Amino acid sequence: MKKVLMGLSMILLSATVWAAGEHATHTEAEADYATGPQGGRLLSESDFSLEITIYESGVPPEMRVFAYQNDKPVEPDDVTLDITLHRLGEKPEDIAFQAEDDYLFGKQTIVEPHSFEVEVEAHYDGNTYQWRYHSFEGRTQLNERLIKKSGIQTETAAAQSIATTNTLFGVIDVPEDRIFRVHAPYPGTVESVDVSTGDRVEKGQPILRVKNQQTLQSYRVNSPATGEVTKRAVTVGEHTGGNLLVEIAALSEVWVALSMFPQDIEQLRTGMAVTVFDLHGHERANGELTYIAPQMSGGHIARARAVIDNADGYWRPGMHVKAEVSVDDTTVPVAVKRSAIQNLFDRPVVFIQVGEIFEARPVELGRHGREYVEVIDGLSAGMEYVTENSYLLKADILKDGASHSH
Repeated sequence: MKKVLMGLSMILLSATVWAAGEHATHTEAEADYATGPQGGRLLSESDFSLEITIYESGVPPEMRVFAYQNDKPVEPDDVTLDITLHRLGEKPEDIAFQAEDDYLFGKQTIVEPHSFEVEVEAHYDGNTYQWRYHSFEGRTQLNERLIKKSGIQTETAAAQSIATTNTLFGVIDVPEDRIFRVHAPYPGTVESVDVSTGDRVEKGQPILRVKNQQTLQSYRVNSPATGEVTKRAVTVGEHTGGNLLVEIAALSEVWVALSMFPQDIEQLRTGMAVTVFDLHGHERANGELTYIAPQMSGGHIARARAVIDNADGYWRPGMHVKAEVSVDDTTVPVAVKRSAIQNLFDRPVVFIQVGEIFEARPVELGRHGREYVEVIDGLSAGMEYVTENSYLLKADILKDGASHSH
C-alpha cells in the first residue's frame, strides 16, 4: 500500500487540496495570489482592482466583491459585474450582482465545494476589465496508467430503490403445523420399527408394523408427511397403548422466531419482506413477516415470526440468525454505493471523475440501504463517481496535512 501511495504522489498532475484560508491550494503559483484589505483575492488591471471574497458568517456562502481605483474604494453602484463559475463536470454558473453597502454581493449561494474556474468581467467608467483564474479544492489528477494500477472503479450516479431495514435477531424454529406425531390407529404390539431418529422419510412411506391385538392381523403405519424423524419413542415388542410412536418434522419451510424491542414494533407490520442471514454471513433466505405477538414478554420483548423456505435443509431449528425487515422501499433520484463514501475534513464526500481529474464533493446523505445511500445534495444524476479505492484519492489529498476551513 505504501508503494501505491508513493506512486500516486509521483505522477500527480497539478494536485490541489482544501486548505485553511479562503482559497489556498496545493500549488505554489496558486497560493501566491495577491490579497486585498478584506483578505480576498485581488484582481488588478491598470489603476482598477476587484477584491473577491466568499462570505458565510451567519448566512449561506455568497460572493462579496469590493472595487477600488488607485487603491481607494469605488461606489459599488458605479460598477457592473458579471462572474461565471466553471465547476468540474457541470454547466457554467452565472452569478448576478447588486450593490449593497460598500460592496457588490452575488445573489446566488456559492455551494460547496468552492472549487471552480472563475471568469470575471467588470465595467467601470467606460472601461471593460476581464480576468480568469482557478480556485480548486479537494482535487487531484492522475494519468490513465495510474488509475488502472490503483484499481479505481467508477459508476454513474442515478436513481435507485432504497430499502430501509430494521435489524432483528432470532432463532430458527419448527412450525407448529409441520410437526407430525404418529400413533397407532388400532391398539397392538409393535412388530418392527423401520426408521431411526434423523432419518428422512417420504409421505406414505411405511415406518412401523403393528399387530392388532383384537384381529391378530398385522398392519403398516405410514409416514403422514415428507420430512425428518425427530423422535423414535417405541421399540419392537412394546404395546402401542395410544402412545406416541414416532415424531416427524416437515422442514421444507421453517419459522424464524424474532425478538423485538418496543421501538421496533412501531415500524413493523405483518406482510413486510424479511431477509434472514446466518451469523457467519454465508447464506441468506427471503421470507415474510407473518406474525407479531399482541403482548410483550416479561423482559419487555415482543415476539415476531417470519417464514422462510428450507428446501435444501440449511436452516436448522435452534440456529441463531439475523434478520433485516424491509420497512420502506423508495426510489430516490440520486444514490451512490456505500463503498463510495469517504469522510474528509469531518464531512462525508464522494469523489467524482471527469477525464483524469478527480474531485471530492461534500454530500448530504439521506436513506441508507444495504448497498446504496441516497444523496440529497452535492451530487447530480449522471455524474461519474468513484466506487472502489477512493481512499487512495483521499490519502493523496491529505498527504501534506492540509485542512479545510471557512
